[in-house]
Amino acid sequence: MRRLLCAVTALTILSAQPVLAARQCTSLADQSAFEVQALRSALMVLATGCRDGDRYNAFMRRYQSDLQANERLISSYFKQRYGRTGQTEHDRFVTELANAMSRQGSELGGDFCPRNGLMFNEVLALRSTSELQDYVAGKNLVPATVDICTATPSAPAKVRKAEQKVLTKK
Repeated sequence: MRRLLCAVTALTILSAQPVLAARQCTSLADQSAFEVQALRSALMVLATGCRDGDRYNAFMRRYQSDLQANERLISSYFKQRYGRTGQTEHDRFVTELANAMSRQGSELGGDFCPRNGLMFNEVLALRSTSELQDYVAGKNLVPATVDICTATPSAPAKVRKAEQKVLTKK
């Protein structure tokens, strides 16, 4: 019985690891950049779906320089990973992220705006940019259907080799 329990526990842990591993970046800076991008996308979907453009604009103004710096990090990540097709892949990722969040909103129906609209209050109450990064780290905003920081079979071998070199230097 004890062996069976250990085996079940091991299988449960092993089956959960790929999901967790797929959502984690090698670098904390990359992880944070993707989480901030997910927050920005979530708030954009909220603003559009809940007609809350004023609070979205307040968020964008308040964190403008940080969001621009984050956008540069994300762009650099995609250029480094995909080379010439980096911008296309970046655009695809942002669209996929927004679509996934819109689908989540559709699934919640009428509860979507009241439930998620509180995020505007939370981010606008933060006192600093470092608090914004801590906030997104604790929110789990990246939908499970959206891959971040994962190797893709379509990436050219040269790009994957260059990526391995960069990762081993960190």
